[in-house]
Amino acid sequence: MGLADRLGMAGHHLAIDWDLTPSDTFAMFESWGGKERIRNNAELHYYFYIDNWNSPARLCLMERGVKHAKILAHIDCPQDMLEKCVARQGKAMLDQSYAIDEGIKQWLLEKIIGAEDFSRVTPVDNSVKPEAMETGLPKKGAPLPAVEKVSLRAAAAVLSEQEAAGLAARHNFYDSSHNPQGNFSNGLVDNGDGLTVTDYATGIMWQRSGCDLTAIRNVQKYVAELNGQRFAGFGDWRLPTMEEAFSLLEPQVNEKGVHLHPCFSREQPFIFLADQRKPGGYWFMDFKQGTAFWASGSIPGGFGRVCRSL
Repeated sequence: MGLADRLGMAGHHLAIDWDLTPSDTFAMFESWGGKERIRNNAELHYYFYIDNWNSPARLCLMERGVKHAKILAHIDCPQDMLEKCVARQGKAMLDQSYAIDEGIKQWLLEKIIGAEDFSRVTPVDNSVKPEAMETGLPKKGAPLPAVEKVSLRAAAAVLSEQEAAGLAARHNFYDSSHNPQGNFSNGLVDNGDGLTVTDYATGIMWQRSGCDLTAIRNVQKYVAELNGQRFAGFGDWRLPTMEEAFSLLEPQVNEKGVHLHPCFSREQPFIFLADQRKPGGYWFMDFKQGTAFWASGSIPGGFGRVCRSL
């Protein structure tokens, strides 16, 4: 029986990346850069790291993908080895996730991987509850909430990083990077179709879900297909501009792990915007980090969520 079997992943190829560190994965999965590039949403990476957020420190096996990061197991490693490894890297680190050292690697290879003694391996239950999609919002036709209305740019533009950095503050939109004090009040209404909501503060109808991770060309095809099908009864859907996407951000992360009203699906953690970057690339809105970022638009690409003006 291998490690994958012990973790209830029989038949799964679980290849440990011994060189991957927590800081590497942040660059790869959160900032879309680093020493490697993520090729698709099915690509998974496995690595060991030390969780020092609580005492005592614990050795963990992590599975990291584009849409998730989950601890698969805790490993009962000698505590003195963990503490020495943490001390060598400095306990004052803001992020208390530490890379393993050569000594812990050799211990794992000898005591766990090589010996196939999994008595020290405790699997973690990562079962996910079905996503709650009840909106809790006023229904279409009900009295509209009293909100201050704003008019936002709907046409795509080419924006420099300096221009993008100042957009959220214009309308008091939340931006964790450039306007963390922002707190815009939406006027969301449930359209009753299970597909869309309308924000009467901005005059925008939004898709509640969207398409999976893909390249910009496929997202553009997705928008065209929705219009051809007259999704939710309309044929004028488009990708949102940066201002429009900023209008959805909420200062607090909801129970789905994103800076959004819970009526929106968690399955689109960051989305393509209509705007391109000057001098090159595409802009995205990151609902997990609560800010905009740019990338190539090809690898790994992004998710899609459409909108339309009323």
